[in-house]
Amino acid sequence: MLEAGAQVRIRDMSPPGHIRTPHYLRGKTGVIERALGPYENPEQRAYCLPAPEKQLYRVRFSMRELWGDEAETPDDTLDAEIYEHWIDTHAA
Repeated sequence: MLEAGAQVRIRDMSPPGHIRTPHYLRGKTGVIERALGPYENPEQRAYCLPAPEKQLYRVRFSMRELWGDEAETPDDTLDAEIYEHWIDTHAA
C-alpha cells in the first residue's frame, strides 16, 4: 500500500471501454493524499465481469502539473480518486 506523501505518476494508457481515470490526468505526476480502501474494480463491474478489489487512492495534483503555463492559478490543487492499477510508482 502506498503511503500519504508518496509521489506517483498516472499511467498513460488508453484501453477501450469503461475507464474511470480522466484523460487529462494520464502521464501526470501527483502525490498520494491518502488511501481510501479496497473496492471492486468499476471498470470490470461496468461489464458485469468479476471485479476483484483494488486499492483506491486520493491523489493530489497541482494545476501547474496539469495545465503548465496555461494554469490560471498554478499553486491550486485538484484531488482525484484513482485505482491502484492506474498508478505507476516507478516513474515518479
